[in-house]
Amino acid sequence: MAIEIPPDAENCEVRCGKKKITLTNLKKIFWPELGKTKRDLLLYYGALAPVLVPHLKDRAMVMKRYPNGIHDEFFFMKRTPAHRPEWMRTCSIEHRSGNIIDFPIADDSASLLWIVNLGCIDLNPWYARCDDVARPDFLHFDLDPVPPAGFPEVLHVSLLLKKFLDERKVESYPKTTGSRGVHVYVPIQRDPVQKEVWRVAKRIASELAKAYPESITSEYRVAHRPPGRVLVDYNQNAWGRTLASVYSLRPRPEATVSAPVTWKEIERGISMSDFTMDTMPARVAKLGDLFKPVLRPGSRFQLETLQ
Repeated sequence: MAIEIPPDAENCEVRCGKKKITLTNLKKIFWPELGKTKRDLLLYYGALAPVLVPHLKDRAMVMKRYPNGIHDEFFFMKRTPAHRPEWMRTCSIEHRSGNIIDFPIADDSASLLWIVNLGCIDLNPWYARCDDVARPDFLHFDLDPVPPAGFPEVLHVSLLLKKFLDERKVESYPKTTGSRGVHVYVPIQRDPVQKEVWRVAKRIASELAKAYPESITSEYRVAHRPPGRVLVDYNQNAWGRTLASVYSLRPRPEATVSAPVTWKEIERGISMSDFTMDTMPARVAKLGDLFKPVLRPGSRFQLETLQ
């Protein structure tokens, strides 16, 4: 739902349905190269909330806070601040240390904007929902170029990954990372635990690296990665890891977005700069939510399909 923020306000109160939230430091510059402010950040997420919130709902959110914009220091925060509104829902997750951490959940526009107002530029939700944080909804791959490889090589490798999945009659959904690469998501049934999903992703990455050694590596250790390849990163499937959500803005000078795309677009060729804070609202208005099929229960695959 779009929100209205007075252009000259430093702070203001907005209403989202029956909920009120206070937005602060609205004039602070977050993207110096573009002159974009924290107000622009909040307006973007307010506009994209109808398609974004369904992908965040019921999932713990790891907060990556940039209180002074993209070029200043940032920090990760898991525990929901004590000053949260009474209506803010949290997700309690026990860690190996025995600590129980209450993560915030972006269940609606109000909770989304409250989290973003903390200075969160990109959004990092868990892969599993809060009713069973050990069993993810997705298996995914983070395709990252190893210099001198670049984005064209990433697009090529993403199509090789698609071919592998197509041969097993498994549908996959790509999105740009908003940075250098592509994320490919496979919606799965929630039966296997995170470790099993990680094992399958690792095996697929290894098979691809053996089949296409001149294009792909699955080597997780940075120093051992051969140059000019694309890393098929399976390790982001590990418990507690997160990736930038679909529609997330990224802390890049161009205010790029982690944008869902079609495989036909990847075949034709795309550029990361095609998907920005300024272009995404119109793209979504025209195409709708290209990632919506990921949420459909009927589109989920048994992990055994990929064994």
